[in-house]
Amino acid sequence: MKLNQQLLQINRNFLICFIISASLSAVAAQLLSDHENYVNTTFTIIIGYIIYFGIFSCLFYLDNKKRYKNMKSSLIKRELLSLISSFGVGEIIYLGVRWPTLYYFLEIEMEAYLASLISEMIATAMYMLAVTIFLRKTKTF
Repeated sequence: MKLNQQLLQINRNFLICFIISASLSAVAAQLLSDHENYVNTTFTIIIGYIIYFGIFSCLFYLDNKKRYKNMKSSLIKRELLSLISSFGVGEIIYLGVRWPTLYYFLEIEMEAYLASLISEMIATAMYMLAVTIFLRKTKTF
């Protein structure tokens, strides 16, 4: 099986963002541990999203700026639409896994930072799997 460099690059960026976002989300969860579990869960996920997408956007831009300079604009639009669709499907899955698992772990009185880390690992694995499968099936990369 031939390895696709763009998929490897995107998954590498996912992992970098995951490590940073998961770490800072765990800190946020611990800082919010004296609040209601639904408040902690919601704000921890919002903080994680802001960090994740801020870093991912920068990494994606740096990795692809030369590539997109040499592409026709119609191909760029098609590829970006496919990427946004793939990420959208992944985000629905991520949020559908992350919020309930984090909330559940907090409800069973797991330490907030640990609940956040475990929930993030589960949700990110599902996210990466969904995006990778979607990008392969749509032949984006």
